[in-house]
Amino acid sequence: MNLDNIRIVLVNPIYSGNVGSVCRAMANMGFSDLAVAVPRPLNMDEARMMACHATDILENRSESPTLAEAVGDCGVVMGATARPGLYRRHGKTPREWAPKVLEAARTGRVALVFGREDNGLTNEELALCTHIAQIPATPRYKSLNVAQAVMICCYEIFVATGIYEPPQEKSPEAPSELRERMFGMWRETLLQIGFMREDKADHMMLGLRRILARGPLTTDDVRIMMGIAKQAVWAAEHGLGKGAQRERHKGAQGRVAGGEESAG
Repeated sequence: MNLDNIRIVLVNPIYSGNVGSVCRAMANMGFSDLAVAVPRPLNMDEARMMACHATDILENRSESPTLAEAVGDCGVVMGATARPGLYRRHGKTPREWAPKVLEAARTGRVALVFGREDNGLTNEELALCTHIAQIPATPRYKSLNVAQAVMICCYEIFVATGIYEPPQEKSPEAPSELRERMFGMWRETLLQIGFMREDKADHMMLGLRRILARGPLTTDDVRIMMGIAKQAVWAAEHGLGKGAQRERHKGAQGRVAGGEESAG
C-alpha cells in the first residue's frame, strides 16, 4: 500500500519543534506529504533538530494561506479533535477510520487535519472535514500534543496496511524429545547441587516445567539451558572458584553459540 496519497495537514502550528516532531512521526510510519495551513514563521533550527532524520519532509512541506486550499484536492478530509459537541458525535477512533482512509487513498488524495496546539480546530475548519477522528484518552485530560496525535493516527493507518511483518524466530520450537532430555539433565543437576531432595524432585520439576512453559522454547533455548546444566554440574564436581568458573563458562558459551554443545 502506497501512503503517498495521504497528506498530513497542520493548521496554524505554534511551535516549530512540534512541526519537526510531526515530520519524524510521519517518516516513522511511511508518510511524506506535509502541508501547513495558515503558517506562522518557523524557527527552522528548532524544527530541523526535532525532525532528526526526517528533514526532507520538513523541507518539502507545502504552505497554504487557508485550510480550504490545503485540502482542496482531497476527497476524504479527516479532522482530529478532542472536543465534544453535537456536531462531533459522529467521530470515530483512528483505528476505526483507518480502513476507510486506505480505501479512499487508493483512488484519490486524503487529508488528515490537526489543529493548533492551544485551541485545536475551529468549528469552521471542522466543517471542511468529511470525517472526525477522536483519539481515546482519559476524560481528565483529553488533549494530546499535536505530534503525538499525528503519530497515533499515522500508526493506526500504517498497521492497517499490513505492510509491517514482525521478525521471525530463526530457531524452530524444540521438539518434545529434546525438551525431555533437557528436563532430565536439570533434574540431575538440581539434585547434585543440593537444590532439591529426591523425595521432592517430581514436585520441583513440575514447577520448573510450568515456568518454562510460559512461552515457546526454541531449539537454541533448550541447548543453552542444557549447556548451563552441564556447566553447573561440572563446576560442582570440581569445586571451582569464581575465576576458574568464569574461564570455563566462556568456553562453554563459545561451544553453544557455535552449535557444538552436545545435547546429551
